[in-house]
Amino acid sequence: MKMENKRKITDKKTKKIDWRQMLFDSLSFPTLIMDKDKNIIAVNKSFIEKFDNKKDLIGKKCYEYFFNSNYMCENKTCPLPRLFSDKDEQSMTIEYISKGVPKWEDRVYTPTLDENGEIAYIRVSIRDITQVKILEKELKEIKNLMEKIIQSSVVGIVAANLKGELLLMNRASENLFGYSFEEFKKRFTVKDFYHPGVAKEIMKKLRSEDYGGKGKLTNTKVDIVNSKGEIIPGEIVASIIYENDEEIATMGIYTDLRDKIAVGKKLKKTQKQLAQSEKMASIGQLAAGVAHEINNPLTGILFNANMLLENKDKNTPITEELENIIEDVNRCKDIVKDLLVYSRQSNPSKKYIHLNTIVEQSLSLIHDQKLFGNIIITKILSDEMMLIKADENQLYQVIINLVINAADAIKGDGTLTLSTYCEIEAQKAYVEISDTGCGISKKDLPKIFDPFFTTKELGKGTGLGLSTVYGIIKENEGHISVKETNTKGTTFLIEFPLHSDV
Repeated sequence: MKMENKRKITDKKTKKIDWRQMLFDSLSFPTLIMDKDKNIIAVNKSFIEKFDNKKDLIGKKCYEYFFNSNYMCENKTCPLPRLFSDKDEQSMTIEYISKGVPKWEDRVYTPTLDENGEIAYIRVSIRDITQVKILEKELKEIKNLMEKIIQSSVVGIVAANLKGELLLMNRASENLFGYSFEEFKKRFTVKDFYHPGVAKEIMKKLRSEDYGGKGKLTNTKVDIVNSKGEIIPGEIVASIIYENDEEIATMGIYTDLRDKIAVGKKLKKTQKQLAQSEKMASIGQLAAGVAHEINNPLTGILFNANMLLENKDKNTPITEELENIIEDVNRCKDIVKDLLVYSRQSNPSKKYIHLNTIVEQSLSLIHDQKLFGNIIITKILSDEMMLIKADENQLYQVIINLVINAADAIKGDGTLTLSTYCEIEAQKAYVEISDTGCGISKKDLPKIFDPFFTTKELGKGTGLGLSTVYGIIKENEGHISVKETNTKGTTFLIEFPLHSDV
């Protein structure tokens, strides 16, 4: 009877051991068991299938199997010291090469404690995480690429959560707004990019269907406030980021429009100058034709009138009439002369000449000093050598014309100042002619270089002076503009290319 009971107890233990082995073998991950001395005492079925029937490793130390070494690991990454210290699960990732291909394993070390709370056994589960690591690597490469794309973008890119707290800010945004990402995140929210109320208006548009579709905002002009409080004209493209149809963040792409606006203004100015040049060229051709047609009959009229005047008694009434005819014909010839000068049919004779010489010679050529009356003429000429390439006779005509106009504008006492200076880096030489006259009205300012436009009384001006000046300056590769004008006077600015290496 006692033998039968003993056999039953033994059968129960055997069945218990079989049940544990079955559970051990059912684990999907290759697993081995070590004792506290690091001896391998068991492996499961998955381990044997994975690693080609490694039954001969039973009794080996873990470092003998894992690292083919006869010595304990000195590697600081070994998890066993931490496991014995903390008596808690540890893990480590191993990278190795198999048939020339990189592989990764995740080894999880789990302690089994005895009744005294000491480690009795250690279970080591080995998981192949090669695919995970490959995906991680690919995702990291994609993330790095996206980071480079975002950071290298010339437009500002910003992302924020729904509280307006920054999540992302690229270098272009930092330059645009004048803050680093860390600095802005600590002190501000996205609404501080704009004037008060603008951020709320942008969110309202984003949630509307009318500005690019719900959750999107197409190119919209907006004023940006930078760290210095400066207002920067900009443009924004924005969107709401959703997760499961729920708003979680916003993203904005900002474009600084300052350069675009400047280019637009320059283009508009160039188009205006081109239109002016084309208009002047057309009128110049017309003027040349008209001048040649009128000049011949005027010469005949003048010759005959002079002949009649010489043959008549000076005390007769007809003498006065003939003198009036001669005076009017001479005035017509002056107009014709202006037309011929305006049309500039001859080729300019350009040479290198000092800009100061042009100014000095021009003033010396004005013989009628009565034009200046009580006007004080001041010269402020630079000591720099300012060589320009131009037709000196044409430029004499330009300076004389502007000086006479300035004298007419002063009407009495005043000052007329001629200045020269240069910018070496910009390779530009400048002449300024300033007067203390009445100035040019706003309505007349856009038309002063138009042919036949004049503010003088009828019969006292042809309106060709400034248009001729404009044409001559352009022909000599220069530019003329009104630098300043008001009721206290006017300053004309002429610029030429500076030649410093002649």
